[in-house]
Amino acid sequence: MASRDERLLAVLQRVAPGTPLREGIDRIIKASKGAIIVIGHAEELDPLISGGFKLSAKFTAQRLSEVAKMDGAIVLDDGLERIMFANVHLVPDPKIPTSETGTRHRTAERVAKQTGKPVISVSESMRIVSLYVDATKHTLEEISSILFRANQALSTLERYRSRLDEVSSSLSALEMEHVVSLRDVVSVLQRGEMVRRIAEEIEANVAELGSDGRLLELQLEELMSGVERQRRLVVADYNPDRRRKVETILAQLDAIEANQLLESWRVASALGFADDNGGLDQSLAPRGYRMLSRIPRLPWTIVERLVDRFGTLARVMEADLVALDEVEGIGEARARSIKEGLARLAESSILERYA
Repeated sequence: MASRDERLLAVLQRVAPGTPLREGIDRIIKASKGAIIVIGHAEELDPLISGGFKLSAKFTAQRLSEVAKMDGAIVLDDGLERIMFANVHLVPDPKIPTSETGTRHRTAERVAKQTGKPVISVSESMRIVSLYVDATKHTLEEISSILFRANQALSTLERYRSRLDEVSSSLSALEMEHVVSLRDVVSVLQRGEMVRRIAEEIEANVAELGSDGRLLELQLEELMSGVERQRRLVVADYNPDRRRKVETILAQLDAIEANQLLESWRVASALGFADDNGGLDQSLAPRGYRMLSRIPRLPWTIVERLVDRFGTLARVMEADLVALDEVEGIGEARARSIKEGLARLAESSILERYA
């Protein structure tokens, strides 16, 4: 099942500038009208519908603005291909809590919560478009405002990505010198989580901008290249309990409140460490997933076999060609390329740190 954020993002993409639905909403606003638009007809919605007209007419932006003149709610199909009902009165459960004050917005929020269908409320007097997805409310903004905020967030993301690259390079050098502490690992995970969260905000902006956000999307993709893979590999390297899945740990990191993310022990705790074995300065030994995956043309299956066989990166580095050759799928040539690859990584990582 998609998360609430994913569902909101998907709906934002459907009401982005350039889409027929957004064009229809803009027409309603220009005509100084209001509307309640339900996206998706389902059995859960039928008991809430009273009066109005059953149309099942082909959806167009112009038809949407025309049926909005009748003042009642509009129900579209899931694919936004047909207008199913128009001018209907929606009667949701009045016991469902709502923070809204206006009748139209109260109804929209309750219908969204009761049916699970996205609902759009267009305010006639304020000319404001509110989107309700489950228990989440999102107000659509002017394109210029979204662009300004997105560009600011992109600048912030660039700085945080640069910092992530710095601490990641430092961790690589420390791994090669076998002097990694929990504090070093936590620092990488903190920066990675910050970068990911900023990127999520920009993703929502890109979705809301539609075709106007294409340039932002390209910049975002470039800045986020490799970040998620790096987070997963760091967790895989330092997870103290291999019975816990990487996805479980990443979910716990995601659950940390933004204002608590810089509290190192919250991150260490999510990773699976307790403050009873040397604290943040306790020494750790990486399994080697991250560094081994950086060796060119080394399949992931071979990386996993190396970690299973030797246990830590240090033991892989200490292994001679004969010991490496004994691992399934590694011949003499590949054993030599692993040794040479790790040596190059060690040299470049240490030089990068101390240069």
